[in-house]
Amino acid sequence: MSELFAHVPGTTVVHRVPAGLKLLTLLATSITLMLVRGPLTTVVGLVLAAAVVTVSRIGWSRLLWGMRGLVIILVLLGAYQWWRGGWPRSVEVVGDLVTIVLIASVVTMTTPIDRMLDAVTTGLGPLRPLGVRPARVALAVSLTLQLIPIAFGLIAESRDAARARGIERSIRARMIPTVIRVVAHARTTGDALWARGVDDDEHPAR
Repeated sequence: MSELFAHVPGTTVVHRVPAGLKLLTLLATSITLMLVRGPLTTVVGLVLAAAVVTVSRIGWSRLLWGMRGLVIILVLLGAYQWWRGGWPRSVEVVGDLVTIVLIASVVTMTTPIDRMLDAVTTGLGPLRPLGVRPARVALAVSLTLQLIPIAFGLIAESRDAARARGIERSIRARMIPTVIRVVAHARTTGDALWARGVDDDEHPAR
């Protein structure tokens, strides 16, 4: 899924839309799909998301290949919703999720990370009197976006290592090394940020 977080340069209308407006659109779409029920909303959302993907020219093949890891999740979620509420509910939930993933992918693939972080910092600026630290939130967003493709890379490496030892069917052989390496990466990143003075106000020198 790392393809969904890699910036694809371009000059389309979608690329030129300000990062803040893209994030607001993603937020508004997500809220609308959660609050407004019914197949009509799902169909409209899917059509609009498909149109945005097409206009952005990020490439359907690249996008669908990046989403391949979601297939199992979508199938399981759809089956569960079908069992709980019937096939209309299943189609609605899966369709809404696909819509959100498509739009979120367009946002990340057409927006440089620095512009996205600037938009987050600017948007949260009015919340400073409430104790919100925009720069820190933007840093958290940046680290999260960077960690996701790294985590998928570590999963692939653990899978290949397990396959080389002939135990690729063992979930433990794949998950335990992945969890350990992800945690180690997070600790290393945290130590590096602390060494550079991040959060000095919370971790005063002794």
